[in-house]
Amino acid sequence: MISLSLAEIASIVGGRQYDIPDDGRRVTGPVVADSRAVRPGALFVAFAGERADGHDFASGAVEAGAVAVLAARPVGVPAIVVDDVVAALGALARAVVGRLGTTVVGLTGSAGKTSTKDLIAQLLQRKGPTVWPEGNLNNEIGLPLTALRADDTTRHLVLEMGARGVGHIRYLAGLTPPSIGVVLNVGSAHIGEFGGREQIALAKGELVEELPAAEDGGVAVLNADDPYVRAMAPRTKARTLLFGESEDAAVRAENVRLTELGQPAFTLHTPSGCSDVTMRLYGEHHVSNALAAAAVAHELGMPADEIATALSEAGTLSRWRMEVTERADGVRVVNDAYNANPESMRAALRALVAMGAAAKAGGGRTWAVLGEMAELGEESLAEHDAVGRLVVRLNVSKLVAVGGREAAWLDMGAKNEGSWGEESVHVSDARAAVDLLRSELQPGDVVLVKASRSVGLERVAAALLDDAGIEGAAGAEGGAASR
Repeated sequence: MISLSLAEIASIVGGRQYDIPDDGRRVTGPVVADSRAVRPGALFVAFAGERADGHDFASGAVEAGAVAVLAARPVGVPAIVVDDVVAALGALARAVVGRLGTTVVGLTGSAGKTSTKDLIAQLLQRKGPTVWPEGNLNNEIGLPLTALRADDTTRHLVLEMGARGVGHIRYLAGLTPPSIGVVLNVGSAHIGEFGGREQIALAKGELVEELPAAEDGGVAVLNADDPYVRAMAPRTKARTLLFGESEDAAVRAENVRLTELGQPAFTLHTPSGCSDVTMRLYGEHHVSNALAAAAVAHELGMPADEIATALSEAGTLSRWRMEVTERADGVRVVNDAYNANPESMRAALRALVAMGAAAKAGGGRTWAVLGEMAELGEESLAEHDAVGRLVVRLNVSKLVAVGGREAAWLDMGAKNEGSWGEESVHVSDARAAVDLLRSELQPGDVVLVKASRSVGLERVAAALLDDAGIEGAAGAEGGAASR
């Protein structure tokens, strides 16, 4: 973060100072919400979470080098006390970003936000210092924490914006006003909370409504292949740039195909030229993500050949998103267990089939280890049934449905579609799935593991890799609100 005195921070957030002997002392380190991440010069933000209260870690944070604590109550160490810590954090981010000359890129969509954010970051890094979220820090806490990592040297700030209701993205965009806004898609994620795709589109479109006018540099990057996203164009005063496979998309892909390993390849067309791309990522769904990233890079002056090179070299920065690891016995484990919705589930299954084509030629099989897709509301039964049916239609060798009611619906869909033997199995939990896989996996098999984050199916992938002596597979992902 840029250097600020405690007096300046208290003024920005409307806070009261407690136990601060010198309010001229400056915060020169990071703003963190996890006491384990404190470094000298930091500002520690104390949140009262469901599992832990950050106020209990305030003294330890100061002992570790924090200059002060942003808190909801006095904590016996230097603190700036506010009525609402979340609102104060947002106000601080707004003030800091407002002082910087950085280009802010905002990104939203029902699926693919984190992967696309990672791609945009890897492209823009080639043009200058870039800050982006680790993982999917995309809410009213994670976004300002990410923004506060920017300083006077930051040229690009890439921010992922999530929503669980109308008004959320408008609030986030107000904290760190973007000049470029990207909308990827309108899908079924959280449809149970929103109440329908129209409401999801209403919420996602708040991003383009908050962009500056075209004459002030605002650019709305919209998916031409998604009718809900394309229809957002009249909602913005910004200039519109379309991406996709549609003929009228300014940034588009032609000759899309998958390599024998399941990696997408295509010819990239931009207003500055065209060039061929072969990605290191897995699955055709990454083509759309890559085009969104290419559109942003084009807007910031990167030529087509440089964009294509960067996309071909880009890797996965966030864990458990189509993370492919091959064991010594040739079994490939595809850990896509961070989250799931109907769109991402279908994309992952098609990627599994593409990856498994070579495996089947050599006698290997494809395994889909799937669990619940959460927050689908009244659509849940139909969507889980449809995914189970798709597994059979794609000729995946084995379905292992893991969990309770929703897993039973996956299994039911597969069996109703024609899986009469042991091609589809319903097991109670991750441990049972691991036991089954350990007894039946053969060299050359490809295993996809995917479900909503709450199911915790990353444990299945971790166990399979631990069996092969591959370390680090089971490490827990840290989060800003863990303390």
